[in-house]
Amino acid sequence: MPSTTIAGRQINVNDEGFLVDPDDWTEELGAEFARLIGVEMTEDHWKLVNYLRQDYRAQGETPTLRRVSTQTGMPVKQLFTLFPGKPAKKMAYVAGVPKPKGCV
Repeated sequence: MPSTTIAGRQINVNDEGFLVDPDDWTEELGAEFARLIGVEMTEDHWKLVNYLRQDYRAQGETPTLRRVSTQTGMPVKQLFTLFPGKPAKKMAYVAGVPKPKGCV
């Protein structure tokens, strides 16, 4: 299992750089993950990240883009604006939860 140092902490990540243990996540680490992928965090970004973490704890899996949009009231188009390219994957990465099923 690979490990890396991010935000001054040694953490275990998988081959794609996602946290192995979501409990290792902190807001500081999330902010650093965002910086690494070129995302500047705003209140809307944090709302999504906190939703993903809460939903993951409740459901045991990372929510899909559609679920995030429906549950947070943010249109999918806005999710693409906040996390350009692959929003579901990028949101999960920043939130420290596994990549959603079906994401490449």
